[in-house]
Amino acid sequence: MRQWYTIFQKEMLENWRNFKWVWVPLVILLLSIMDPITTYYMPEILDAVGNLPEGAVFKMPTPSPVESIMMSLSQLNTLGVLVIILMSMQTITGEIKSGVSEIILVKPVSYSNYVTAKWASFILISLASLFVGLIGSWYYTNLLFGDLNFIDLLKVFAFYSLWFMFIISLSIFFNTIVKSQGIILFLTIVVVMALNLLTSVLGKYFNWSPSQLSQHIEDMLLTNHISTDLIMSAIITIAASLLLLIGSITFFQSKKIVE
Repeated sequence: MRQWYTIFQKEMLENWRNFKWVWVPLVILLLSIMDPITTYYMPEILDAVGNLPEGAVFKMPTPSPVESIMMSLSQLNTLGVLVIILMSMQTITGEIKSGVSEIILVKPVSYSNYVTAKWASFILISLASLFVGLIGSWYYTNLLFGDLNFIDLLKVFAFYSLWFMFIISLSIFFNTIVKSQGIILFLTIVVVMALNLLTSVLGKYFNWSPSQLSQHIEDMLLTNHISTDLIMSAIITIAASLLLLIGSITFFQSKKIVE
């Protein structure tokens, strides 16, 4: 355990020196508050830009607090996922290319400690950033559209954080298979897009898919009830993340990483 904690501390320090503890929370925060704010001020924005017929009045329906929070999750489902992938796509391949991993692993350091410490460090950054982003979204939702219970926000955070955990696990998995950062980025995005597409087309059979978490979260907020579908989707997301983590350790131990 002491060995794992030492590697974890090293990863946390490196992420701080690379300013990941600064730019990732800031970007996630901006993505989270962007849609609620622009939606609220859209009539003023259009009026300032002009090009509307004289006397024309542009009215937009006011979103509910639930719709406002879901706007934020929609942004995080796309650009937020991309940020998480970009943050983690060179965590192992970068050290393999620089020779740092060989220096670390030549000591009596287990592969499982090495991989899981990296995984945990990125999970911590992602969840901290997500919490900051959701707090920002919750603040502007209450300010502009109406009250949303803070307990409901914590539920959103608890379940949606599993999606970020899955994305990091997927990125780490591809880190142990290929060395090219571009290929890691490409493969991770392709898998996420394929999962979203399959869930959209075959929703009846993919109702417990990790990519369905957002939809089940919205249903939870609307009904004030945690459904069986949400619980099962959360369980499958956790299981898939753990399987990817185990696969990462297995592939990394084999050292059959392709260029």
